Parts: sequence; C-alpha cells; structure tokens
Amino acid sequence: MYGSFAYDLVRSDFVKLISLFGALFFLSYQIIKMQGWNFKLLAGLGILFRLIFLWATPNLSQDFYRFIWDGRVLLQGYSPFLIVPQDYLQNPSLYGITISQAQELFQGMGNPSSGNFTNYPPVNQLFFAVAALLSGKSIVGSIVVLRIMNLLADVGILYFGRKLLKRLSLSPHLIFWYFLNPFVIIELTGNLHFEGVMVFFLTVSMLFLQKGKWFLSALFLGLSISTKLLPLMFLPLFLQWFWNKQRTFKKVLKPLLLFYAATLGTVLVTFLPFISYPFIENYLATNALWFQKFEFNASIYYLVRWIGFQVVGWNIIATAGKVLPAIVMVFILFWTFFKKTAHLKDLFTSMLFVISVYFLLSTTIHPWYVVTPLLICIFTQYRFPIVWSGVVMLSYYAYNKTNVEEHLGLVALEYAVVIGFAVWELCFKKKTNSQTPSLHPQNT
Repeated sequence: MYGSFAYDLVRSDFVKLISLFGALFFLSYQIIKMQGWNFKLLAGLGILFRLIFLWATPNLSQDFYRFIWDGRVLLQGYSPFLIVPQDYLQNPSLYGITISQAQELFQGMGNPSSGNFTNYPPVNQLFFAVAALLSGKSIVGSIVVLRIMNLLADVGILYFGRKLLKRLSLSPHLIFWYFLNPFVIIELTGNLHFEGVMVFFLTVSMLFLQKGKWFLSALFLGLSISTKLLPLMFLPLFLQWFWNKQRTFKKVLKPLLLFYAATLGTVLVTFLPFISYPFIENYLATNALWFQKFEFNASIYYLVRWIGFQVVGWNIIATAGKVLPAIVMVFILFWTFFKKTAHLKDLFTSMLFVISVYFLLSTTIHPWYVVTPLLICIFTQYRFPIVWSGVVMLSYYAYNKTNVEEHLGLVALEYAVVIGFAVWELCFKKKTNSQTPSLHPQNT
C-alpha cells in the first residue's frame, strides 16, 4: 500500500488516495494495539515504510520545488529571502546568480509560492542548502537528501520521545502513535514537510527541561522556532512552569528571563546572517499573506466568513485575518496566567490546547500542520489529534478537479469528528472510559 501511495498515485484521484490511506490507518491502529509491546518490530516497520518512499517524487505537495530553489539560491551566497522566483525568471541577470533548472523548479512550485518571497526560517534554509550541496544539479538527488533528513528527524523523535515518555511515567510505546502513523509517514517522509524537524527539536527541548537543564532546553527550543515559527506561541506558557519550580517572584525572575534570552538569542543568531531592512519587510509581508489572503480547510473561520457574506456581502478575510490572531493571543495570555503548570505533562497539555485553538481560528490548515498537536498529545491524556490525523486527509478532495475546490461538507465532517471526539474526552471520557476502545497499546 505504501508503494502504491508513493509511486502509483495522482493527487486528483481522491477515491484511491482516501481508500489507501484509510486502510493504512486502520492497519497501523491494529498493529499498534496488538504489538505495542514489541519495540523492535514497530521501530523496524516504521523505518521500512519510510524507506519505501526514498526515490519517490512527492505527489501530494509541490512545496519541495521551493525547498530546492531556496537551497540553490543560498548555496550561491544569495539570500533566498530577497528573491521572488517569478522576478528571477523575468530578469536573471539582475541577481548575478545562476539557478540550475530554474524553469523546471519554477513551474513545479506553482502559485502562490512562485510569486512570493520565501517564508521558511533559517534552520529550514540550512537543510535546503545542504541538500543542494550534496545533490548537485539533480532534483531527484535533492529529494533523496531532504527525505533522509526527515527520516532521521523521525528516528530522533522515536528515540528522545520514548525517553521522555519514560521520564514522565507514561508508556514508552505511545510514541508509535506518531512514528507508525501513516499520516506522519506520508506527509513528512513522503511529501518532505519539515514539521517533523521542528517537533524533533521541540521534543529534545522538553526532555532537557524535564531534566532541569533549562539552558540546553532553551537552545533547542530556539532551533525549533527557527525551523518553523509555530513554537513561538508556546513561550508565554513557560512562565507557569518556572513559577511552580521556584514559587517566589524573586527566584523565578532570573531563570525565566535567562531562559527567554537563550531561546530568543538562538533565534536571533540563526536570523542574523539574513537581517536587513528588505528582509524584514519581505518576511513580515509574506507571513501576513497566510492570514489575510489564503484560506484552506479552515473551521471556525469558514463560519465567520459565511456570517460576513450575510452581513456585508463579501469575503471578510482581510479583517478576520487580523482579528482571529488577536483572539488567539488573548487566549494564550489567559492560559498563561490562569492555568497552573505543576508538571511537565501540564505544560504539554497547555501547548496542546493553545495550538488547537490557534488552528481552529486559522484561515489555512494544510494537513501536515496537524503533526505538531499529534506529537504533543502523546505526552498528555488527550488523543483527539490522533483522530484528526486520520480525518484531515479528507481535505485532499479539494484537488479532485483542475482547480482547487473544497467540499465544505467534507470539511464540516472533518471538524465535527475532531471537535466531537475532543468534547467527549473533555467532558465524558472518565464516565465512559471502560466502555470505549482505548488508544493506548496493549501489553505495555
């Protein structure tokens, strides 16, 4: 099935896509339930399934073309944050560099990537440059190098995540709900999205935090932020963690400030080679686009958009794209000051609900975004992101035709299942737990 998914699937064939994925998800669920105690078997299967994709060209996302483009630009000493592929193709001599297979990469990445500045942070760019260095002018070679990087990140999550689960007195085999999840294998190893690298750094950071090595924790958290900016929203949540460790304002202030300084200092160091006024202007504008211009697989935002059409008669994404992030910030601050974090599992729980609220209010949720709440939930008592990792693939129906066209009924079904399961976990799970199938491996 993985071989068919990797080498014999076209994204527009939704029936085949969802059938293969549904079967893989069910079989993976059964394998984890029956063999959850068998670490070597499940680890070997997880690696084997990823290796099947090694030579495959990603078939569900064209983002990898932009990864290769950025890597080749950076390798020539030019900032990828200062070049738009479309502009380069119109006047290559203006930039003083030659990008191999520029036309092929440009056509492959498509819109909106080809018409905008890159929004991938510096650590991501470093991986792209390494792929360009090791693969030369081969697109397939770049794909293989990027894929090995993603595979190694997942193996790192398996290793460090298992250690962290043990230190939290949780079943170490819970990590297979991430490592053996076909959603993770397909979206990260298969389609080369770097959320796995981001959550690898986050996992190592949390392991060091649990050990009391907060400086190393801060460094890895900074690397996580510089891979994808998403973990920035977790920073305020560490206030409660440090407060519960020290209990007095005087004692908590110094280690907390040093933690934040080390984290943000790491981020600053990674951005430093690129910082200039044009970079700041381009980067902020590009990231704002995702909130105020693009919409895909959203939940609450689609309800807000519908209300906007009823009230004012047009799409209010420009306004909603500013208001909804502000609501998320208010929620984060509320959770920071009013939710106690006495244990690392409480901190993970806070992260899970903060990112879940953020995603529910976002205008764009691509399937691979769910990787972050999926990994975080393993260190908590909640499992709704595992369900989400299954039903989020319904969003690929949008590519069933020539133009991207979502089926709002399927979007509604996706979020009804996820929110319904989350509500059940929050409100009813303790009462009905004995009557429902567990998402924990047996015999652990």
